[in-house]
Amino acid sequence: MKKIVLLLFVSIFYQSGFAQKDGYWDKDRSTTKEIIVSARNRIVIKTDDFPIGTTELIYRITLLDDNQQLAGSLVSLLKSIPDPTGISQGGAGAIFLLSKISGDDKCKYAVFSSNEMALDYQKTAAMNKACLSQGTPIGKDAKRLSIGTSVCLQSGTRNLWFGFESSNWMMKQKIILEVVPWIDAKLSRGWTLENRKFIINQCKTSALANKLVNSDDFCICLEEKIQKQFKFEEFQSLLLMEQTKAYKDFGNSCINEIGVSKGIYDDLRTRAENFAKKGDYGNSIRQYTTIISEGKATALDYNGIGLNYILTKQYGKAIKFLKEGEKLDGTELVVKLNLAHAYLFNNEYGYSKAIYKEYRSQNLTSNLSWTQKTKQDFVLFEKAGLPSGDFEKVLKLINK
Repeated sequence: MKKIVLLLFVSIFYQSGFAQKDGYWDKDRSTTKEIIVSARNRIVIKTDDFPIGTTELIYRITLLDDNQQLAGSLVSLLKSIPDPTGISQGGAGAIFLLSKISGDDKCKYAVFSSNEMALDYQKTAAMNKACLSQGTPIGKDAKRLSIGTSVCLQSGTRNLWFGFESSNWMMKQKIILEVVPWIDAKLSRGWTLENRKFIINQCKTSALANKLVNSDDFCICLEEKIQKQFKFEEFQSLLLMEQTKAYKDFGNSCINEIGVSKGIYDDLRTRAENFAKKGDYGNSIRQYTTIISEGKATALDYNGIGLNYILTKQYGKAIKFLKEGEKLDGTELVVKLNLAHAYLFNNEYGYSKAIYKEYRSQNLTSNLSWTQKTKQDFVLFEKAGLPSGDFEKVLKLINK
């Protein structure tokens, strides 16, 4: 029987070694309590708080006679296993996981996940609410509890309650309870699924994210940078202005990374085009304004905002932005054509005539001539209610 018990705990340590590689036994925040239980009494003991990131624990229960001392604490045994992947050390430690000695006394015990359940046990001795119970009296015991395999330990569990019932009807008992938690190094930083979602949702309401049609990649980038820099509790303890600065700084860093910056401004251009197609020229102008104000505009961006200003009868602004686009690329004929349109509507026919005439024999694309595009634009302008009195004069000019 003893050989079977030893093999069982060797197995526990082997499983622990393979299952938990990126973490450590938190020996500094373990629970070690000496409990005196009066004859025929029950007592409940609450563990110390488990650290954030606890994914498993090992506990040991040992009953001692009055003059007995533990041959070695559970913590001292685990010190010989600094890394659970050290299987040979783990196997050796497993042999001595149970105390070498224990008293003659025995006790029953049960483990509870809440104080209320534990107090009910203390009053009634009922173990039906326990997440783990030992109804047969024992002199010593040790077990490993893990998230996913034990109902006692769940994500976010901070304490357990151990209830003990003396099996000695005449004398008090001395019980040693030892609990050592295993800390997952990554989870110890507090970045649970819920907390990561919280940061991403906060990001999606930011001004930077609002520039994107699809902000998922940007917000994941931002969340990863915050996660690397701070523990979750540290980030939460920052002042609001400090959090805002962190969002801004990490956001700018994500924007400047390969592919992210281009994606933001491409999304803004797509938005601008979609707004313009719906006739929502005001919102289209706002998208182009963002691109221009951040120094990311191309000649075609200036052309887009210029056309929107023409369609909203803001001809002076149209001329201003189209001339900026012309400076960026003097070969982009669509910019020159819209500049001619803007001059026409602004009652500056001399300027518009010179441009219409100069480029009338050229193509804007491989299959779209200057004349064809002018005709298409005039149809658009008529639908928008712009003055069309000079259209025939322009068409005669470019058809000569």
